Amino acid sequence: MSTAKAQIRKTQAAYDIRLNRVVDYIHNHLEEDIRFEDLATVACLSSWHWHRIYTAMRGETIATTIRRLRLSRAAERLANSQIPIGDVAERAGYGSADAFARAFRQVYGKSPTDYRLNGSHAAYKAALRAHDSAGFTVSIETLTPVRCASIAHTGSYMQIDRAMSQLFAALATQGGMASDQQMLAMFYDDPDLIPITELRSRACSPVAEGVSLTAPIEEAILRGGPYARLRYRGPYADMKNAYRWLLGAWLPQSGYEPDDAPVFEAYLNSPLEVRPTELLTDIHLPLKAS
Repeated sequence: MSTAKAQIRKTQAAYDIRLNRVVDYIHNHLEEDIRFEDLATVACLSSWHWHRIYTAMRGETIATTIRRLRLSRAAERLANSQIPIGDVAERAGYGSADAFARAFRQVYGKSPTDYRLNGSHAAYKAALRAHDSAGFTVSIETLTPVRCASIAHTGSYMQIDRAMSQLFAALATQGGMASDQQMLAMFYDDPDLIPITELRSRACSPVAEGVSLTAPIEEAILRGGPYARLRYRGPYADMKNAYRWLLGAWLPQSGYEPDDAPVFEAYLNSPLEVRPTELLTDIHLPLKAS
């Protein structure tokens, strides 16, 4: 690699690290008043220019990022808890339930009440209650082992995107980034059993054998063998009920047994490109070979 190219990658990496700090700060302060001048300080960039840099590099304004993350957390609460909608709205930073409902409907296509009752999670809940193992299509696939670049994450599974951003920034710096770089994530713990602050996961992306990996990137091997694949369409916040259906309704009636390996998800599109209701995720459950 030429000295000029190496310097360009080093500079871009420095900017990515600064912007990742901004996103980390937003995640940690979603339910507080986030001031743009504070974000400039977090990024260690000029208050005159940092936001234009962020928008150009991340493809959305900082206001859009904050709104997207707050509404995603709100959607998770609507789908997986009985927290009153007024409280959900307040925690999402909205001064009234009406303002929250308008913003939520614009992004998710339903009112908060309708989403809680009829969002994509609701069909999985109903199928699980009915022990309906045929309610959704599950395919059995045999995969070969895949070498991945990875960065570990501890904490809420809903924040795996933080590790994903760090991984892609590091890959770009090290010259291992492809134009069609795939996004995967491994999940090691049961969120109904392990405290949210202790949940272990890993952002991953396949890389060729010849690509060298240096810190903070670690090598991870995606297990080969049979998997049950469930394609999920909808917000990431809703997938908990898809997992419960897969493990609680489909698996006991399938004739298969789970293998001792982590579940992984493959993300087929991006929340920066499509509405949350149009996100596509393949959930892969490892199975014992017959």
